[in-house]
Amino acid sequence: HVDAAKGMVNWCKQNAKLSGLGDAPIRFIVEDCLKYVQREERRGIKYDGIIMDPPSYGRGKSGETWKLEKHLWDLLIQCRKVLSDKPLFFLLNSYTTGLSPIVTNNLISEIMNNYNGSLECGELGIPIKADGKILPCGIFARWQGV
Repeated sequence: HVDAAKGMVNWCKQNAKLSGLGDAPIRFIVEDCLKYVQREERRGIKYDGIIMDPPSYGRGKSGETWKLEKHLWDLLIQCRKVLSDKPLFFLLNSYTTGLSPIVTNNLISEIMNNYNGSLECGELGIPIKADGKILPCGIFARWQGV
């Protein structure tokens, strides 16, 4: 788990423990995700799967800013460089209102176009008990290798 926010990494550790995964081989890394992936590429490290839930906005220690609409494509391109020859999955969640399932479909289909797999994109939502309507909460894109 890589996140620039120490509080989020600590929360992830707590979730792992509560889920019975306290002793699982999970690495918890506090670092800018883009910088981390760039370093992994230089090291020649490859991954069979990627799960990302990037923030809409963020600010780094040195005043750098992250804006999803501006920087997501660069992060996706960099992540593609560390995928193995036969990746198993690529999952993107987002709660940014400017990102739609159509946009995520276009982005992930382009990133994964050299691999055999299927892509599903859609909206995330919470059912409202009172009337059964769905409260929209975000979007997802899930690519799965064959």
